[in-house]
Amino acid sequence: MAVKITYFVHGTTTDNEQHISSGWDDVGLSELGKKQSIDLKDQTKNKKFDIVFCSDLKRAVQSAELTWKGIYTIIPDSRLRECNYGDFNAKPSSIVEPMQEKMISKRFPNGESYEDVKNRIAEFLEFLKTNYDGKSIAIVAHKAPQLALDVLLKGKTWKQAFTEDWRNTHSWQPGWDYKI
Repeated sequence: MAVKITYFVHGTTTDNEQHISSGWDDVGLSELGKKQSIDLKDQTKNKKFDIVFCSDLKRAVQSAELTWKGIYTIIPDSRLRECNYGDFNAKPSSIVEPMQEKMISKRFPNGESYEDVKNRIAEFLEFLKTNYDGKSIAIVAHKAPQLALDVLLKGKTWKQAFTEDWRNTHSWQPGWDYKI
C-alpha cells in the first residue's frame, strides 16, 4: 500500500502581490488568491481525496476552504507551515529570497532552517503512513514544505529543489503528485 499525495500551494496573498516573504506572518489571500482557490475546485473536479490537510496559517486554510469546504474534511496542521524566517518574516522578498539557499542548515535569526522544515515534513509523512495507508491525500501549504517533499520523496538535493522549483521555472500546475 501507499499514501498518494497531491500537493497544492495556497492562492496568491496580499504579501505576494507586494513582494513580501510572509514566512510565519499570518497574512490572508488577495482577491486574486480567492479567485485562484475557487477556480481550483473546477480544475480538480476529477480528482478524489479521502481527506485534505493544510497548513494552519490563514492563507492555506482559506485556500483549502474556498476549494473544498463541504466536499472534504479539512484538517489544519502546523507541521505544514512555511519556513519560519524569524526576524525576516514579512520582509521584502528581495531580502529574504537570496538568503534562502544559505539557510538550508543554518537557521534564520530567531527562526528555522530548511532542514528544520524537512524534519517537520518527515514527521508529518510518518503520521500519514501510520494513519492513512492506501488513502489519497490533498495538502495545501507553502513553498518550503513542497521543497522538503522534493528532497524527501523525489531524492533531490536542496540545491536541485530550489533550482527546479516551479516558481523559478514559471511552471505552476493544479497539483503535484507524490507517493509514500
